[in-house]
Amino acid sequence: MALDGVFLYKLKNEMSFLKGAHLDKIYQPSKDELVFLLRCKEGSFRMLLSARSGASRIHFTSSRPENPASPPMFCMLLRKYLGSARITDIIQNGFERVITLVFSSTNEMGDVISLSLVCELIGNQSNIILTDQNNIIIDALHRSDLENSGRIIQTGARYTFPTPTKKLNLLENKTDFVTKKILSLGEIPLWKAFIDTIEGISPLVAREIAYRICDSEKTVNELSDAEKMNITGVLNALLSDITDNNTPVLLLDGNGIPKDFSFTHINQYQPLLTEKLYPSFSQLLDAFYSEKENAERIHRNAQDIFKLLYVLINRTEKKIALRKKELLDCKGKEKLRIFGELIKANLYRLSSGMTSFDTENYYDENLSKITIPLDKALSPSANADKYFKEYKKSCTAEKLLSELIEKAESDLIYFYSVLDELSRAQSLSELNEIRDELTQSGIIKAPKNVPKKKKDNLQFLQFTTPNNKKILVGKNNCQNDLLTLKTAAKQDIWFHTKNLPGSHTVLISDSNDIKEEDIIYAASVAAYHSKAKESSNVPVDYTLIKYVKKPAGAKPGMVIYTNEKTVYVSPYYFKTNLDETQ
Repeated sequence: MALDGVFLYKLKNEMSFLKGAHLDKIYQPSKDELVFLLRCKEGSFRMLLSARSGASRIHFTSSRPENPASPPMFCMLLRKYLGSARITDIIQNGFERVITLVFSSTNEMGDVISLSLVCELIGNQSNIILTDQNNIIIDALHRSDLENSGRIIQTGARYTFPTPTKKLNLLENKTDFVTKKILSLGEIPLWKAFIDTIEGISPLVAREIAYRICDSEKTVNELSDAEKMNITGVLNALLSDITDNNTPVLLLDGNGIPKDFSFTHINQYQPLLTEKLYPSFSQLLDAFYSEKENAERIHRNAQDIFKLLYVLINRTEKKIALRKKELLDCKGKEKLRIFGELIKANLYRLSSGMTSFDTENYYDENLSKITIPLDKALSPSANADKYFKEYKKSCTAEKLLSELIEKAESDLIYFYSVLDELSRAQSLSELNEIRDELTQSGIIKAPKNVPKKKKDNLQFLQFTTPNNKKILVGKNNCQNDLLTLKTAAKQDIWFHTKNLPGSHTVLISDSNDIKEEDIIYAASVAAYHSKAKESSNVPVDYTLIKYVKKPAGAKPGMVIYTNEKTVYVSPYYFKTNLDETQ
């Protein structure tokens, strides 16, 4: 990702109006994230500070991440030192990926003191560190190992900044001097020469400026004279992007999925990737990370359920395969009955001690010859009884195995439906509902001696068709049952992906004025809220609610339906319309 030093410089400038802002509240939604509620004359703002590896950043956010019931220790410490503090400065040294928020606060004695919150946004070494006015570390989000021979990040230690790079800052060096430095690097790719020379640019930007000059795979020595002369002009344009132009660019693939971002136009990947411009750099980062980060947060909290479901799915699939093999063995049960009947019919020909005998099979229209094995330790009559007993046992096994396979297949469908619910859960409240569902189904044991929490009344997802028809979507299997069996009216239209896990979706038909485009839109909503979210041309069944029934004893969300029709839709159709209305 391209959160480089220049992008951070743009963010710092964008946040400069915060000088003088008051820090009202501090939250720590996860071990690597902080959220500050700031108030200034321009209004109230929610600032996110993340030290998560691969996603470290600082920006304003519109999302409201759920917070743990008990705030972590680092959060409590920040509340103690920075509660009601005021931002006095925002500092970045050159284009280093370190932002320092300087606060004015009061200590326990009532004296005004200066505190600094240093945000080191450096890949897997990212950290957030609180220091006092003497640059002594009060505490840090991630403390270093005491045996570490490098920088010590421990309470009471003197804070030192990460070792700066020896690269050239375009704001402090003339572009023709930077060009000479680049041309002196010789046998390395041009884009790599930009990385090694210019401070604060990512590989994405380095490849882009190399692309503006020539084939980005060319080495410095392979450049023509014209291309060498063009380097200074391209660097001047880049400098203009840094100082004068604000171009928050989000790169999207063909399905509209965000892939990367930059502070300058990126043309090298067109038409595979397209650009989307944002009003601000904060809004860009919020859009890029919010959905992804929330999904990761939910996944971390649901790891135990994911693990349990994968074990159950694997175990159930093995059971089904084994029982189907046993069922296949029962298919030869009719031969056992025939053997018993033929032995009974030929008792006069048989004697004890025989191991087999040949006879005509009068159950075959061609009266073919058949050899029947016998147990020489048994009498002919006992051999017949043995075959009848095995036949009866096979009949019983076939019936029982069919029932067990049907139940296991039903369980498997349910496990996959819960797995789909988990993949689409967007909040800890939704995750807790799924836990409750699994507890009620007996899959998860209810914890002992744990006080019951007040249950959140989660609302159905709600959307509107282009013709202003209401659509309701269940978030989990319990909500699916509530929506389909108790909330929806008989003449409402029910949607579900064909033979795939997904949410129950209901198109409310207040009148009979339902158009084909309403059906298509509601079907695309159902496809989007299913396992087929990333697919295209998804089959979706729909029928009236009155034709949807729940079998006795069925698990949550499991229904049967009749009189259905099938329509093929793209989930992306719904997503595109949703993005346009937001």
